[in-house]
Amino acid sequence: MALARVWCSVIAKLTVTVAGDFKLTFKVVYPRWNNVLYSMYERAKTFVLQAGKVIIAVSVILWVLASYGPGNRFEKIDQKYQQPQYTKTLNADELNRAVASEKLENSYAGVLGHFIEPAIRPLGFDWKIGIALITSFAAREVFVGTMATIYSVNGSAEKMESVQKKMGSAKNPETGQPVFTLAVAFSLMMFYAFAMQCASTVAVVYRETKNWRWPAIQFAYMAVLAYAASFIAYHLLK
Repeated sequence: MALARVWCSVIAKLTVTVAGDFKLTFKVVYPRWNNVLYSMYERAKTFVLQAGKVIIAVSVILWVLASYGPGNRFEKIDQKYQQPQYTKTLNADELNRAVASEKLENSYAGVLGHFIEPAIRPLGFDWKIGIALITSFAAREVFVGTMATIYSVNGSAEKMESVQKKMGSAKNPETGQPVFTLAVAFSLMMFYAFAMQCASTVAVVYRETKNWRWPAIQFAYMAVLAYAASFIAYHLLK
């Protein structure tokens, strides 16, 4: 983390310029409650009206990617699970979870997950983790719910043990080794420690700068930093 701070400081020094002499002074001011409340109201209003637009737009895009798929894939999945071998062997909850899991795999988000798999495989990630990386751009917490859907379990807190069991027993079809090892776990943690996986952060940066340039630069260099840290962690521990 210390090296990352130094690296970010160097990037900021090379890219950000301050005109004229810059002096930092401190002045102790005792706030008044009416000013504090008014400032809170103004900041909340600005966030909702400006950053909120970006957050809603990103959320809608992610929802569309995860809820729709190319062609008639979803129709084929519905027809598949209406066959007797599924309706007679699975109860309603299990059937719904199986349908949701397969639809997510065949959605646009699933297609993107398969598409980026070659790029994230050096980090120890597979296409399932790739889908979670895409959907969790809305917020990091979405990662757990996405993995729960992919592994066909209820994503509620009461079923968290089921998620852990399913993920713990997952095997790589090519190597037969567990998907989630210690190296993969640390790789994921390092990726999320540095990556800008937060739509609201992007929205706030845009709100403050009034330009998409700085959010794009920030997202790009943090993604590179996250990839490098994740790559190093995975290959040191595997």
